[in-house]
Amino acid sequence: QVFYTELMKEAKTGKTVPEEVVKMIFSNISSIYQFHAEFFLPELQKRMEDWNHNPRIGDVIQKLAPFLKMYGEYVKNFDKAVELLTAWSEKSPPFQELIADIQKRKVCANLTLQHHMLEPVQRIPRYELLLKDYVRKLPPHSPDRGDAEKALEMIFMVAKHSNAAIAEMERLQNLWVVYQRLGLEDDIVDPSNELIKEGPIQKISTRNNSTSEKYLFLGLCPRDTPVPHVMEKGPGVLEVGSAPHPSSGVPQVRELKDTEFPHTFLVSGKQRTLELQARSEEEMDAWIK
Repeated sequence: QVFYTELMKEAKTGKTVPEEVVKMIFSNISSIYQFHAEFFLPELQKRMEDWNHNPRIGDVIQKLAPFLKMYGEYVKNFDKAVELLTAWSEKSPPFQELIADIQKRKVCANLTLQHHMLEPVQRIPRYELLLKDYVRKLPPHSPDRGDAEKALEMIFMVAKHSNAAIAEMERLQNLWVVYQRLGLEDDIVDPSNELIKEGPIQKISTRNNSTSEKYLFLGLCPRDTPVPHVMEKGPGVLEVGSAPHPSSGVPQVRELKDTEFPHTFLVSGKQRTLELQARSEEEMDAWIK
């Protein structure tokens, strides 16, 4: 009602910040606000007014809980939104001044925009805690017990959905960091790819019986998705995509009992074989697993 409206008004003048940036900062907050203002809040208020005759809220929450999944999108976007806010505050003094002016208003209760943006992230866990408390304090034969318990289950599932959104966001960020470290920023990160493990390893050359220090990224690429590929660029950079792709058959992994090179294991497929040496038996077991 305050920050979003004011910043959009400013963005439409085209002087301080682009409209697109404001929309990205606030994600789907307008839809969330509309849902509460037009549906959830009026339904609860109606019940409060009629509490003496119909002391129930469980059925209302059951009916509207599925819509709370829209918080998942907001939560998933939150880190990116804060980064954008910081970046634009640094590069645009008028943008920073405008936010500072709005924050001084009484309606903002001496809280920063970041504080207000965090409120929706915390809302679903709060609903879950409140509802738990409500169910615990209900009289044993309350007409709302069955519905309230069912509503609590549904809110729990919504909270899980929100947490899953955060986990998925973190997974994709980690994947993107790996692409950047390998100089693959221009490649499109396939969201179905998954980073499983990374760390230093020795690559054994059977031709001259020597080892070289490498850094290994172990990833899972579903069948028919493009595998990022980097040829060896110099000392310490292991070839990416050099282990067999799933479409060429599942790679075989087995421990090698080699007295000269302890903690060694073999990754072999149709096209290529890699002999790798870990730093300890525990580390080798972790890679094999």
